[in-house]
Amino acid sequence: MDALLWLSFGGPDRPEDVRPFLENVTRGRGVPPERLDEVEQHYLGFGGVSPINALNRAAISAVEAELAERGIDLPVYFGNRNWHPMVEDTLAQMAGDGVRSALVFPTSAYGGYSACRQYDEDIARARAAVGDGAPELTKLRHFFDHPLFVSAFADAVRVAAEGLGEYRLVFTAHSVPVSADAASGPPDSGGHRYSRQVAEAARLVAAELGVREYDVVWQSRSGPPQVPWLEPDILDHLDALHGKGVPAVVLCPVGFVSDHLEVVWDLDTEAAEKAAELGMGFGRAVAPSGDPRFAQLVVELVREHLSDAPVRKLSDFPVAGCTVNGAPCAVGCCEPAARAGRRRLD
Repeated sequence: MDALLWLSFGGPDRPEDVRPFLENVTRGRGVPPERLDEVEQHYLGFGGVSPINALNRAAISAVEAELAERGIDLPVYFGNRNWHPMVEDTLAQMAGDGVRSALVFPTSAYGGYSACRQYDEDIARARAAVGDGAPELTKLRHFFDHPLFVSAFADAVRVAAEGLGEYRLVFTAHSVPVSADAASGPPDSGGHRYSRQVAEAARLVAAELGVREYDVVWQSRSGPPQVPWLEPDILDHLDALHGKGVPAVVLCPVGFVSDHLEVVWDLDTEAAEKAAELGMGFGRAVAPSGDPRFAQLVVELVREHLSDAPVRKLSDFPVAGCTVNGAPCAVGCCEPAARAGRRRLD
């Protein structure tokens, strides 16, 4: 292997980028303009800049340092699905630099269409755009059950809970249409299905914390009301917990690897305001991309391919997500967007 490609979602860097970025994300998916207007205001409320690109670059720097410390000579390139640097341009640069084969780290721990198979499509599209001479690309596996991912979240919960006293632990992940979740793994797929992987990651983090009772809820729904999505929604769930007399909550965004705009808006803004309105104590665990263990995790995944390092995982779910040149890893798994529905805007 000649390089590592860090493949992510992308986000605007300037206010004038916001609308074109959102149009890229939702092209061909029937998202109503008023929904784009709403999300555009979220971005503009933060200066028109998504945190995701800066978070990715910081994580890449940490991975580069970890690779160097382990004596692994592997340059890291950065490409996005929806905004600059676009993955097609990055792959062309890689080809021009003489890269012939590379590993790909997608910034999602899970299966599902947008979290997994769409990255396969990104890889295939970028290779087609570059044409002859495009590097061979091997996408790294899912890592929702990796011990470093789990321990980073567990410690983040401990920090978020300081000073709260009694609290309820609530895990959150991006909601998807129920039909999309069903399409994220064939009936006999065991741990391939997105919602099952999220539930397992939550179970593992809670177990490390010694917490026996917790909740898994969903955030960031953006589809039409007549289409069923995974529930309960985090805001509705806070109302329900308040009705049961729960004095405080700690939210753990276990479905995300970084504190990008959807985490900051849905949890630090809307959920925090809801908790304050209800008189509930509130804490939010940070996502792990800035934790040193995250860079160590990425390098461990790389070493599984470079030096046959052991696969470290805490669940009995099957290892999945590793693909070559964008070939889907399982027949009937993670159906395309036309059938599975749209997932996220950041």
